Amino acid sequence: MAETQTWTRRGSNPKLLEQEAIDIPPTPTGDGKYGAFPVSQTLTTVLIIAAWYFSNIGVLLLNKYLLSFFGYKYPIFLTMLHMCACAMYSFIAISWLEIVPMQFIVSRKQFLKILALSFIFSFSVVCGNTSLRYLPVSFNQAIGATTPFFTAIFAFVITCKRESSVVYMALVPVVFGIVIASNSEPLFHLFGFLVCLGSTAARALKSVVQGLLLTSEAEKLHSMNLLMYMAPIAALLLLPVTLFVEGNVAAVTIVKARENPFIIFLLLGNMTMAYLVNLTNFLVTKHTSPLTLQVLGNAKAAVAAVISVLIFKNPVTVMGMTGFVITIMGVVLYSEAKKRFKAPH
Repeated sequence: MAETQTWTRRGSNPKLLEQEAIDIPPTPTGDGKYGAFPVSQTLTTVLIIAAWYFSNIGVLLLNKYLLSFFGYKYPIFLTMLHMCACAMYSFIAISWLEIVPMQFIVSRKQFLKILALSFIFSFSVVCGNTSLRYLPVSFNQAIGATTPFFTAIFAFVITCKRESSVVYMALVPVVFGIVIASNSEPLFHLFGFLVCLGSTAARALKSVVQGLLLTSEAEKLHSMNLLMYMAPIAALLLLPVTLFVEGNVAAVTIVKARENPFIIFLLLGNMTMAYLVNLTNFLVTKHTSPLTLQVLGNAKAAVAAVISVLIFKNPVTVMGMTGFVITIMGVVLYSEAKKRFKAPH
């Protein structure tokens, strides 16, 4: 008989969610109702990974098309639409579809922590979208691959967490590669480069701060619940900013929609993609593991870069591609070093 792995339920302990996310299914017996289980499970995992790639690369390409080619030059307003969509879809997914149990904010202190994370989250996404106005997707992805470098810096500065020397040495090619790619990028734009670096640094800062702030059992939130609370707060934070910086974009959007109704389809598709990125992140982790998601992320940057070059025809150089490859290899080395070498005590 096949042995099945069971977990002991402990009320609403959030750790249970983590356990369920990596739950190992029972070994199939080859007959009975579990006979087709391996095929269906494998097919489900493949489809989820395909959806993850489609949504991640799709939202990048749609953002680039809207901001650089379609003439919709409002990255802050576009980000606010993303946040509104994430808030709405998250509520539907959790409250109605019950993809994860609903969690509630239990204290004012917890709310303030989520507010701080929402500010960092919105800053990161705005900077990332803004950079796409000025930089090709391929270079944007090369810069984004340096996230581990900033994560290591913030972890050391904020939490005094030290890694082994081997781990820090693995970050050298990450930085070296992006230096080569920057010097060789034909469409290099200083402002776009700086805001893209800001987006990458803010993404790393959010991961460190999130691990620091939401540490107690009572305050820990599942990633989908956290998104449901962060997204509307981020949208409210961005509203005055877009009005001040970009003007009355809503009126401009209505005028553009009357002239070309296709923009409505583009914006709705873009907003939906923005949520699917977060949903498929969760599903990939649930059906595989966080490590698999990390590996897929490294490959995603390269795939997105290649597809964007094929679609948008932006010029690339051999040195630029070499720098990108060096950066990706550095990220892989960093991940391996993190697993193999423990930090000194």
